[in-house]
Amino acid sequence: MHRLGIWTAAGCAFSAPALAQEPASGIEGRWAGSVVLPTGELPFSVTFEAADGALSATMDIPAQGALGLPLTAVSYTDGRVHFELRASIGLAVWDGAHDGSSIEGGFTQGAARGTFTVRRADPAATEPEEPVPYREEEISFENGDVHLEGTLTLPEGAGPFPAVVLITGSGPQDRDEVVFGFPVFRVLSDHLTRQGIAVLRYDDRGVGGSTGSVPGSTTSDFAGDALAGIARLSVHPDIDPARIGLVGHSEGAAVAPLAASRSDAVRFAVLLAGTSVPGTEVLYEQSAAMQRASGIGEEQIAWNTDFQRRLFAAMEAGEDLDGYREELGVRIRDGIDRLSEAQRAPISDVDGHVQTQIDQQINAVQTPWFRHFLTFDPAEALRRTRVPVLALFGGLDLQVLVDQNRGPMAEALAGNPDVTIEELPRANHLFQAATTGSPVEYAMLEKTFVDGFLDTISDWILARFGN
Repeated sequence: MHRLGIWTAAGCAFSAPALAQEPASGIEGRWAGSVVLPTGELPFSVTFEAADGALSATMDIPAQGALGLPLTAVSYTDGRVHFELRASIGLAVWDGAHDGSSIEGGFTQGAARGTFTVRRADPAATEPEEPVPYREEEISFENGDVHLEGTLTLPEGAGPFPAVVLITGSGPQDRDEVVFGFPVFRVLSDHLTRQGIAVLRYDDRGVGGSTGSVPGSTTSDFAGDALAGIARLSVHPDIDPARIGLVGHSEGAAVAPLAASRSDAVRFAVLLAGTSVPGTEVLYEQSAAMQRASGIGEEQIAWNTDFQRRLFAAMEAGEDLDGYREELGVRIRDGIDRLSEAQRAPISDVDGHVQTQIDQQINAVQTPWFRHFLTFDPAEALRRTRVPVLALFGGLDLQVLVDQNRGPMAEALAGNPDVTIEELPRANHLFQAATTGSPVEYAMLEKTFVDGFLDTISDWILARFGN
């Protein structure tokens, strides 16, 4: 899943503004880092482009499903860098100094005050060389009243070919599943197609040419989308309907077995960083792991987990959440009180700051998607999956922890005669070669997969469904 632990987010809910440009150059390229507030840390990246004497920039905040946000008031003068982002809760402003390798400075948004640091990120993933040695077709299909659009890549030569439908992780993703500048599905699709496997990747609901809404839908709805994609491929003259499978990443790896358990049209499933325990348990462990990676103390982690357990139970029981809003507010205020005078100084309006944090954190858990995710148990669909399954985990993944999910997945698939489960020790949630596995690293790592990842997938598929 791409959603990060909501309890450690910095609490900056952004929306896209209009684009403005200022003249300057010298900082072109992608920079990655985070905003740090007293309540937490929020990773982001900003990409500067210079053209015709003007400087523009866009921002990615994957934790909030926000990609390619255009920035305003972008300037670079005498070593000072400035950019702004309009948002529903107030204008977000970054102003800092550039020393050649990093940009550091102050962040403000309404009553919130903090700091930010970004450093030059590694170059973007190597795009497939053009022209690519395969065909590309724009494909559309429907799941009920939801219209979905994507790209089908077909290998060279005569078909019919084996094929896969790619399923993204949680949050609104485009067909390339771009996370911090890494087009995960575009790179995966390119490799598989070059190996003789056709690939359909499509925009999630509400993204690109697709209709509908991700927050207003559920994991079950996404399984229907994937099956609709398989139905579209099954009538394509260059696709063999007896050799079509699913490749799901993160939440998509929970969607895939759910779809496979519903339809014989799914002939195999590849699960990348997939969960095998209920959503609540995933969130508890994910949140704790990422808090530890950020240096948060065990007492705070324990309170956070307990609060989540009680809040989620109250939501399931249909209880009023006002008491939880109050408790969360008390905790946030207590955290502010423990700060040094210098740390508290940037928070000019404590009441406003606390209320913003409460609203963002409580409201975020009340969407249809989140409510369904909390109680959804992937193990039920895994037990009903009888097609061949390849499951890969990243040993450094802090979003879907291998120690929590590998064992239960193996147990759930015990009745399946063809199951391969492997761990790539150095890989994070995106299957990049990582150092700590923290999402803060994502934008700063090389935009390629860890050695062996791509070949493991293609070799496994072709051994069973190649010509």
